[in-house]
Amino acid sequence: MKIGICSDHAGFDYKDRIISYLLGKGYDVVNFGTDSEDSCDYPDFAHALGTAVDNGEVDCGIALCGTGNGMAITLNKHKKVRAALVWGVSLASLAKEHNNANVLVMPARFISYRMALACIRTWISTEFAGGRHQRRVEKI
Repeated sequence: MKIGICSDHAGFDYKDRIISYLLGKGYDVVNFGTDSEDSCDYPDFAHALGTAVDNGEVDCGIALCGTGNGMAITLNKHKKVRAALVWGVSLASLAKEHNNANVLVMPARFISYRMALACIRTWISTEFAGGRHQRRVEKI
């Protein structure tokens, strides 16, 4: 699985640690930035990830910013992106199971790194339920 990842300055530390974690688990990871804690504009990185999802360059994505809201709003402007803002494992599971979310967005200033990893593990391992949920996803 090829996973794209991006962050702004608020999510930079988690992003770099998550990349190492994912590589250690054997995933192919594409880093769309940012590459420092210098103040930056989250849409620049969200659009890069969203475009890669739209074009099939990555299978799914992970995005982090301070609240997660800016990333989620920007990513969901992309036609093939279904970005879900999560801060706990139940939300991560339901984002995939019910909404077939293909981008996981997390608020780096409001969750621990440990919780971020738990959300990622849950989201990756959860299957889309299909059925009535497929009909709803198609309406998006």
